[in-house]
Amino acid sequence: MRFDLTKDQRALRDEVRKFTKEEIEPEAKYLDREEEYPSAIFDELSERRLTGVTLPEEYGGRGEGPVELALMTEELSAGLMSVASTIGLHLGVAEVVERFGTELQREELLPEMASFDTVGALGLSEANAGSNKLEMETTAERDGDEWILNGHKQWVTNFLDADYVLTYAKTGPKEDAPHNISAFLVPTDDFNVETVWETLGANSVKSPRVTLSNVHVSDDRLIGEEGEGYVQRGGLQTGVNVPARGVGIARAALEDTVAYTSSREQYGQHISDFQGIGWEVGKMAERVDTARLLTLRAADRADRGHDVTREFSMAKINATQAAVDNASEAMQLHGGIGYTTEHDIERYLRDAKLLTIAGGPNEGHKNTLAEAVFEQHDD
Repeated sequence: MRFDLTKDQRALRDEVRKFTKEEIEPEAKYLDREEEYPSAIFDELSERRLTGVTLPEEYGGRGEGPVELALMTEELSAGLMSVASTIGLHLGVAEVVERFGTELQREELLPEMASFDTVGALGLSEANAGSNKLEMETTAERDGDEWILNGHKQWVTNFLDADYVLTYAKTGPKEDAPHNISAFLVPTDDFNVETVWETLGANSVKSPRVTLSNVHVSDDRLIGEEGEGYVQRGGLQTGVNVPARGVGIARAALEDTVAYTSSREQYGQHISDFQGIGWEVGKMAERVDTARLLTLRAADRADRGHDVTREFSMAKINATQAAVDNASEAMQLHGGIGYTTEHDIERYLRDAKLLTIAGGPNEGHKNTLAEAVFEQHDD
């Protein structure tokens, strides 16, 4: 079986790779160290219509699918993971509006979401509803033609620079779960920022804890069917951005290691000439290729309308762990200098660890994968 990129897919990949090398990589270290938001980078991505890469052309997007999203995300993440995560989560919100919103909502929101003039963030996880989102405590009670929302969201990436939060809240009794959670597009101005977390990595784009206190939201900000918001998330395709981010970091760590070991000399030879070093670098390359193939397989099957529960979990587990393992090995092979901020290796490691937790911890995906494997066997 062949899996080869089309001419247009290669062109997109090469476009984003060139942009990343010229516009992101020179600024990445500074943005991370100073915890500065990469607004100029997002402006440039908007100019190229990449902030709406998966949105239909009729709304100003590029009309691409999950494979193209995975390719773009890998390239952006190789430069700075926070850029890739912001775009991926924004497109995830836009996908919900596109697939489950009304025609009026799509016409109003999607053109400005494609251009990044209206930015979406995701409000799903809570302090007591991490892996098990059905335990969320945020509520939305109907009051005439409005809803009154109360609660909090624990990790809202890009909240400080977003316009709306796609907020999930309980609208029905517990016994109706999972058909008791609805999605609302709530302006960021209606939230209170409770905590701006100091985190190990992903420093240039913050993910604060925010609260809602008797916030009134009009009924036209309900996205999708009442009570079906959480269920509808199961069919989203933009989740492939998480393993794709892992592929990007794993590849960046490999490329930096090849360059360093090929130039660093010890005992009268380049350290890449030592067999042990070569084997480790080869293993790093194997991780990258495996992670990319699994990610693109999940993306391709999603693009063709298949259920990708099994493929997505497998890609997520493999690619995010590959990012951690490659970043850790890269630091080891760089020696002491890899532990400093002189190189990007320490940032790769800090950012990579988040990916084993974000999008659902890998342990949860291992359960999902196992269940899918046994279910397939029973069939």
